[in-house]
Amino acid sequence: MKRLIENGLMFGNLVPVESPALVERYNRALKALTGKETKLADFHIDISGYSPEIGDELGDHLYLNHNGCNRQFILLTTDQKHSPLLNAKFSTSRGILTRFIGENEAQLFTLTARDAVAGELENTVYELSTPAKLFDIRRITVVADTTGNHVAEGEKLSGLIERFRTEEDAWWDDVLIADMITLAEKTGDVVRNPITLRATSFDQGNYWTSHFGGLYLFRDVTHPAAISVGPKEALGPLPVRYVFDLNDRNQIAKFLELNDLAEPIANAPGADAAAILRQKMDFIVVAAAAELGLDIGHGSRRDLRQAAAALGARLPDEFQGLAALLRWVETGGPWPRITSAHPAYFYTLRAKPHADRDLVNMLLSELSPLDVRQLFICHKELFYHLYRDWPEPKKAFVADYLEREYQIDKAGARNAIFGPEPDMEGQATGSSGWPWRRDGDIVDIVGPWGAVRKERR
Repeated sequence: MKRLIENGLMFGNLVPVESPALVERYNRALKALTGKETKLADFHIDISGYSPEIGDELGDHLYLNHNGCNRQFILLTTDQKHSPLLNAKFSTSRGILTRFIGENEAQLFTLTARDAVAGELENTVYELSTPAKLFDIRRITVVADTTGNHVAEGEKLSGLIERFRTEEDAWWDDVLIADMITLAEKTGDVVRNPITLRATSFDQGNYWTSHFGGLYLFRDVTHPAAISVGPKEALGPLPVRYVFDLNDRNQIAKFLELNDLAEPIANAPGADAAAILRQKMDFIVVAAAAELGLDIGHGSRRDLRQAAAALGARLPDEFQGLAALLRWVETGGPWPRITSAHPAYFYTLRAKPHADRDLVNMLLSELSPLDVRQLFICHKELFYHLYRDWPEPKKAFVADYLEREYQIDKAGARNAIFGPEPDMEGQATGSSGWPWRRDGDIVDIVGPWGAVRKERR
């Protein structure tokens, strides 16, 4: 993992906490939330205020996320909105924190100038003893205030000011005026600079959770389903009609098709399908060669072609399927009949532009783990887990590739692979600003491959 850290691929963009004043503020917030304090003089924090160094010190990397539910957070600066969320238990948590900070940036900038802001992503579920309880999580409410209660006291002062303005003879109420003066000394001028936090409630519709071995919940779609990473039988009864696991490839393919969630890369608007397919094939060659102990040289395209030639018939089915699709893209050869049972099938898809695009791409990366670039972008927790057991040549190639090719232009790489970012309505916009449209596209009519509906299990 040291190589990933040195290349900025792990613990990147964390906010350093180095000054005694910031450490003191952090400790006040930490004590208020957990009753604990750190003795470290400097450390780094993610978007939620979690610090890997403090996690090591306390021997508890869930010190701000007890039971993996109702995550707590500490904000020392609004710059934390650019940081990752480490040890994520829900796929929606970072997005909620990012939106909360963005919607309240001016107020939070003022508050964090003098104190830490501590809070919690609160829902009505406090323990997850069974998978069925996950379905009770419907809305997340962000509860936040400074350790000095500036937000609560600002709201209290606003109420006193309203009484002073509206109540008869309030001018002669010495107690009311004294209370206003006392609170104003702590909160400042709340008339000109009101201390109120907005956009504090967020719906939790479709999401991924790491609980129970990993589970994808799609509730807000036409045909709801739960998709388990582990065996579905271990989940017990769930309040949803369809429950799949990763071995149910045809059912998952059908689910994606019926809900119009994915599209084939070969037909995706604005995508350089040949370049994307070639890169996926390179990653598969690296994995196969590393497993067999074959040399991949410096990992150049020429070295990888030589490694592919050396592998010959030992090239995995994923490579063979993508090669057939690449021939169709580049030379107009015969259309490859790649059904959902084929190991290459999910490598050929990407999410359509909609509100849950990142969640669907996360699921697809779980179903196509040899595409290490997509895995790193969409599912870092799984990437780090798998990386530990890779052969050394694969580790070196992947770390060098991601540092050299992806880190220098993250936004451009994501746009090239997954298409333009969807807007608030879930539509992607092209360079002209108009949504992509494919009325009458044959892919929309017969599905990604045409064979999914014919296959029966």
